[in-house]
Amino acid sequence: MHIAVVTETFPPEVNGAANSIGRICAGLLARGVTLQIVRPYQPGDSGPWHCAEAEHLLVSGASLPNYPSVRVGFPAGRHLARAWQKQRPDVVHIATEGPLGWSALQTARRLDIAVTSSFNTNFHGYAAHYGAGWLAKIVAAYLRYFHNRTGVTIVPTAQMRDELAMRGIFNLAVVGRGVDCRLFNPARRSAALREAFGAGKEAPVVLHVGRLAAEKNLDVLFAAFAAIHRHRRDARLVIVGDGPERARLQHAFPKHHFTGILTGAPLAEHYASADLFLYPSLTETFGNVTLEAMASRLAVVAFDYAAAREHLRHMENGVRVPFGDARSFVDMASMLARSPQKIQMLREQARSKAESLDWENVFDAFLGQLTGIMSDHRRRRPSGSHPGALMARVGSRMTKRRTYP
Repeated sequence: MHIAVVTETFPPEVNGAANSIGRICAGLLARGVTLQIVRPYQPGDSGPWHCAEAEHLLVSGASLPNYPSVRVGFPAGRHLARAWQKQRPDVVHIATEGPLGWSALQTARRLDIAVTSSFNTNFHGYAAHYGAGWLAKIVAAYLRYFHNRTGVTIVPTAQMRDELAMRGIFNLAVVGRGVDCRLFNPARRSAALREAFGAGKEAPVVLHVGRLAAEKNLDVLFAAFAAIHRHRRDARLVIVGDGPERARLQHAFPKHHFTGILTGAPLAEHYASADLFLYPSLTETFGNVTLEAMASRLAVVAFDYAAAREHLRHMENGVRVPFGDARSFVDMASMLARSPQKIQMLREQARSKAESLDWENVFDAFLGQLTGIMSDHRRRRPSGSHPGALMARVGSRMTKRRTYP
């Protein structure tokens, strides 16, 4: 099976979408899939890349304002048409809905190639956080139009499936996400790292991992830690990540520990060396960091949606706070900090749950969705529409007009 995955974010970029897409691509390769990864060129691209066994088709792109490490791809319809006429994929899977994703959708449909998509980022939910709330309906309409032109849209939770269905997006399928319990492991707990935080053996270390940006609801994080600190003066707050809000926050809270972006073993060591994980974001499609914290044996406090709704059982293996209730979030975090026994119980149960979340099942379910759409597409193809003849006709048309949207 030959699959083309089109994505505008990919490792070594550090965000939930890039991590998930990178994992899924590795899983597809391990299952014998011939894989082409279409993505923007990243500064420093020299190989070997993540998923080096795949063909990497690089296109032009640009960095997002305020996010120099994140790039979007420019439309590349002509480039994709040439590549896919030369080596036709069985399925084109589009992981991001930006300019590159749009041109891939248009090109795949013109070439009569089965096309699927994922919903990885709540772009429509970000608009209000950047003074552009008026854009939310426009973005939502675009996303609806985009995804309804693909054979299936893969989402990470049943809640997201139901929410998108209410917005008029059809042909939705839930494929969850897993966590690497070998990497994110409590055995990586480091006394030396805790000492660097200024935390004694019994002191609660509170951790947050994520992008430091307006849409992440970070004011609630700092309010919650302030409440914790009133009762536990020995508590320490560690913030892992980077983003446009980092400089402001670091200036406002100089006593907290800002590490910047961490990946791999250093990230896992920071997880394992903490006790309590606070995640106040309200704009996630999933929230991989929730599972990473659970696998690292942390007590998690998060709002009741996305990964928390899927995997946290309230007061059994974590704490789920009513969505958007900032006061309850602060109160629950403070309550846990005053109850070391409760934290310990939640930590044990969190790790137990994470051990059941195997990536292998995710890879099989993802591949099953793409295989089903490929088969349906072949059955629906009209007689006489041989792919070679069709591509020749499309190629002729594309020499006469632009293929970009």
